Amino acid sequence: MDLLRNPVRPYAWGSRTAISTLLGQPVPAPHPEAELWLGAHPSDSSTLVRADGSEAALVEVLHADPHSQLGQACAQRWGGRLPFLMKVLAADEPLSLQAHPSAEQAAEGFAREEAAGVPLDASERNYRDRNHKPELICALTEFHALAGFRDADRTVELLAALDVPQLAHYVDLLAAVPGPEGLRALFTTLITLPQGAVDALLPPVLDGCVRHVREHGTFDRECRTVLELGEAYPGDAGVLAALLLNRVVLEPGEALYLPAGNLHSYLRGTGVEIMANSDNVLRGGLTPKHVDVPELMRVLDFRGGDMPVLTGERRRDRVTVYPTEASEFELSRLDWSAADGLDADATVRLEPVGPQVLLCTAGRVRLLAEDGGMLTISRGQAVWLAAVDPAVEVVPVEHDDEGRAQLFHATAPI
Repeated sequence: MDLLRNPVRPYAWGSRTAISTLLGQPVPAPHPEAELWLGAHPSDSSTLVRADGSEAALVEVLHADPHSQLGQACAQRWGGRLPFLMKVLAADEPLSLQAHPSAEQAAEGFAREEAAGVPLDASERNYRDRNHKPELICALTEFHALAGFRDADRTVELLAALDVPQLAHYVDLLAAVPGPEGLRALFTTLITLPQGAVDALLPPVLDGCVRHVREHGTFDRECRTVLELGEAYPGDAGVLAALLLNRVVLEPGEALYLPAGNLHSYLRGTGVEIMANSDNVLRGGLTPKHVDVPELMRVLDFRGGDMPVLTGERRRDRVTVYPTEASEFELSRLDWSAADGLDADATVRLEPVGPQVLLCTAGRVRLLAEDGGMLTISRGQAVWLAAVDPAVEVVPVEHDDEGRAQLFHATAPI
């Protein structure tokens, strides 16, 4: 049982307050702070801070002794790698429109680019490893996202409601085939428009969105999103593509699971994210980075419909689990309120089930190991539990100003 010191990634879309506040550091931060990484990613690993004051990069500790750290089954299944990466994601601006490949697509794409001699660090590289990247985001604050294609009939209603003559052809295109093939055809048409056509179409679309908002139309939230994206990414075809996606708002504790092929963009908010440990991202717009539309089209899932919002399953007192189909990770949330008190009755027991990462997001909790070890962690602090570590009892020792103590728990199910 060791404390983790975790790297902060300073991407331009990040917040200057959210992660600094979580870590108890000065606010605002000097630069945007987008992601706090908790795990053993080779490009930016967490560091174990041991009781004797020594330190070691988690990725190196796993390489030296994968069986004791991960457990034999986990180490064998994932080649000695920690199969998940946990993050705190804090977005003040929209992220790129993107999707992730399936395991089969990733393996094939990686082999293809290796055979073609594309350097791993090349900006045009699509597949940087052989792995897929399913991911789950659980909101800490109100969290806004675009995720998955909206039902085609509903999108026809939205496009028609904008009352933009220049959109008539596109409305007819989808109305004629209101299903996955129609969504594929319309998305392909919009995302591949020549820049001159984008520049001609976007202004009347944005004007239509302004009218719809002023008239308090049915699609107010969707139109406001397009207007925000149009301001942030002028002239980007991804703004038009965003018209086809579900607009989702998560309340704290709610989550989205994004499987392979799901086109999405996080817009703003702070959440705990967990994903398979991969760097494979295929972008479709809203970014200055490399966009490979043909490759993106190979992986996208064009089935339309509402995105399921996960509220989690209460498996036992104070423990809420977010089950998914991903075999690399499982995320759960432990909550205590002031009504629970600060005594043994509020204890949650964590059994040794392979590698585990614990992140405190509210209040302060104490970890009591069966071998006598003890750690107390406050908001923003995290702990690594190796597979060989004994069971741990978790008990709150202080609630925050809202009367809460909270811990997120990530592990690799076997």
